[in-house]
Amino acid sequence: MANAIEVKVPDIGDFKNIPVIEILVKPGDTVRAEDPLVTLESDKATMEVPSPAAGTVKEIRIKVGDKVSEGALVLMLEAGAEAPAAAAKAAPAAPVAPVAAAAQPAKPAAVAAAKPAPAAAPAVVPVNEAGFGKAHASPSVRRFARELGVDLPRVKGSGPKDRVTKEDVQAFVKTELSKPRGAEGGGGLGFNLPPMQPVDFAKFGPVTTQPLSRIKKLSGGFLHRNWVSIPHVTQHDEADITELEAFRKTQSDEAKKSGIKFTMLGFLMKAAVVALKQFPEFNASLSPDGESLVLKNYFHIGVAVDTPGGLVVPVIRDVDKKGLLEIAKELGELSGRMRNGKISPADLQGGCFSISSLGGIGGTFFTPIINAPEVAILGVGKAVMKPVWNGKEFVPRLMLPLSLSYDHRVIDGALGARFSTYLTTVLSDIRRLVL
Repeated sequence: MANAIEVKVPDIGDFKNIPVIEILVKPGDTVRAEDPLVTLESDKATMEVPSPAAGTVKEIRIKVGDKVSEGALVLMLEAGAEAPAAAAKAAPAAPVAPVAAAAQPAKPAAVAAAKPAPAAAPAVVPVNEAGFGKAHASPSVRRFARELGVDLPRVKGSGPKDRVTKEDVQAFVKTELSKPRGAEGGGGLGFNLPPMQPVDFAKFGPVTTQPLSRIKKLSGGFLHRNWVSIPHVTQHDEADITELEAFRKTQSDEAKKSGIKFTMLGFLMKAAVVALKQFPEFNASLSPDGESLVLKNYFHIGVAVDTPGGLVVPVIRDVDKKGLLEIAKELGELSGRMRNGKISPADLQGGCFSISSLGGIGGTFFTPIINAPEVAILGVGKAVMKPVWNGKEFVPRLMLPLSLSYDHRVIDGALGARFSTYLTTVLSDIRRLVL
């Protein structure tokens, strides 16, 4: 073959056994220098192997799904007369876009295979590589689908000749997330999350391994399930608690005589109950089939507590039927049992709505994760004195930052804003607590 060029995989850095996800040419095609020939995809980036010269594709030596390394023969190219002989040396692969940002480079696939992930890691269904390679979509859309873990062959294309577009992938994800799913969390989502690749951090510097506490091991799976399976929306607001805090301080000394710590948390729980009565959709759970809402006629409030072993959410029952001092006393007793490790499973069940208060630590707004099967959670930051305009002048007011996360399948943005606004009104005027 005159002027035949062996096009090989160029220097692709510290990677081996990279999957071929797309072949962009076929025998007989005429290409120009630097035209992309095939697309490779590592766990870090998608890259296209460019043509080293202008010419005609004569024979393709790889297929979609093959795994190649530097120097592997890709295809045979019959160069045009204008192509210099030195063109046989392939140009470096052109990166298209990163698949996922990472602070440290991953180990080569071959090395990673020698160190499998721990057995405790959840199994992930592999992407349908054969179907993925045949899907009618551009490299950028393929890359987008892989980032989201979408099984591309299942996506119906709306572009020319049924080509799958980015909007098609987004619509597919939206449809799958709207489907009801069971308590298994990540299962039933309709697409696969790519597994995290193991990294040998010790090769970058000294490391120390610290095992997770038992509570973190147990809660981690539930938090991941809730975050992935529930479409979260977080509404941020501030409540003027100037008068409320002044009242709390006047009663605090009296409560201390009875051995009770009179904190703001009790007021927040009572205010939450008033708001839940006004907006019963927040005091509910979505049925397992996703077709109905289970409205609760009781008011059990969960309180996220930071313990040495991790975050625990005990439940105070019938908050609507208890006074502030009674709630404060129960919170104190519950904290004591938790410190002594005497908390029971019953103490952690039956919650309708949860409160996660970071006020004693600091911070302002954050995104608390919903404690399923509840549909909302209130995050509370540290109250700060701020100048507030009263219509005539700026006056100092104690403002409490609130972050309300809710399940968007059950609660829309307008209802979420109304609940948040109503709650701030209740906290700003403690007389509403007795209505």
